[in-house]
Amino acid sequence: MSSCFLKVLNISITAGWLVLAVVLLRFALRKAPKWVCCMLWGLVALRLVLPFTIESRFSLLPSGEPVQTGSATAASAANLQTATVPHEQIVLHSGFAAVDDAVNSVMTTAGTDTIASIQRAAAWIWLMGVGAMLLYATVSFLHMKHKVRASIEKERNVYVCDDVVSPFILGAIRPAIYLPSGLDEKSRAHVLAHERAHIQRLDHLIKPLGFLLLSIHWFNPLIWFAFVLFSRDIEFACDEKVIARLDVEGRAAYSHTLLAFSRLGKAITVCPVAFGEVGVKERVKSVLGYKKPAIWVVLVALIAGAAVAVCFLTAPTPAQTAQLYVEDAPLPSYERPWPKEPVKGGGENEVQPEPETERPTAILNLLTCVDQQCIEAD
Repeated sequence: MSSCFLKVLNISITAGWLVLAVVLLRFALRKAPKWVCCMLWGLVALRLVLPFTIESRFSLLPSGEPVQTGSATAASAANLQTATVPHEQIVLHSGFAAVDDAVNSVMTTAGTDTIASIQRAAAWIWLMGVGAMLLYATVSFLHMKHKVRASIEKERNVYVCDDVVSPFILGAIRPAIYLPSGLDEKSRAHVLAHERAHIQRLDHLIKPLGFLLLSIHWFNPLIWFAFVLFSRDIEFACDEKVIARLDVEGRAAYSHTLLAFSRLGKAITVCPVAFGEVGVKERVKSVLGYKKPAIWVVLVALIAGAAVAVCFLTAPTPAQTAQLYVEDAPLPSYERPWPKEPVKGGGENEVQPEPETERPTAILNLLTCVDQQCIEAD
């Protein structure tokens, strides 16, 4: 289980760099269609799903595997031939030298048992967090199913319920739209258009899958931030899909419907996909100021998305990683295994000779053979 958590941790760290890139690109592409932002979050989901990375010299990641376990060696003082005893060691390659030095120095001094205990404890904590998130999702779904048990079907897959405050979609295999009672015809038309846009875009499947990825990577605050923005962007994308067919008066009426169902909902929800769930103020501004994006804006957005995918979905080559983490390691020396003769003279001004180094065995054998040949020649 420790190795599984270590794999998830590495994927989560590398995905964090991609989240930061998407957030910056999302801000730069404010004039682009909103479905482009959803496509960018799809890249983040792809990084979280794939258990491997493809090496590329265009990668901007500091390391494809930020947290590594290596086999360090400890010299045995009892053996004069410097026998080595391997032990596991955690090495951090985050891309920040100060952080790496601080963490790696602590890990180096920690014992093998301590490192193993930390890994086991972290793995169990991670697993309990995943279980808590999935339990929350299950309880939320069952609560909503219980809440709409007395609903009345008005048309195919459209239900009206007195206990519903805001319209939403519930169900993955057979998604159903639930509406509050007392809606006028104009508001009902706007709500149904919005919720059917969600179903056409498969948001009733995509959002629970996004929450599942969040449950696996619950320890990463950047993934939480990504899920919040993703939940907002799918609402913006559906609004844009609906208002593209409306005139100015229709957009104004749609905005009034949004305001009527705005509520202080939870930003972190697995279900349902609700009409007035998040970002109502920003959505109203977007609806009233909507302009059809130019073709060149769409092309630039697609090219930028492809560039982000190449730079942050791939891992650096070993040569690139080696350039970032070059260490000036001293050459190994071999101390003489025989005792050194004391220097005669004594006193405070006695000069001790420099410690000699043992020549490798192959060189000693070669010199011995040469000396014997010279003696025989004489």
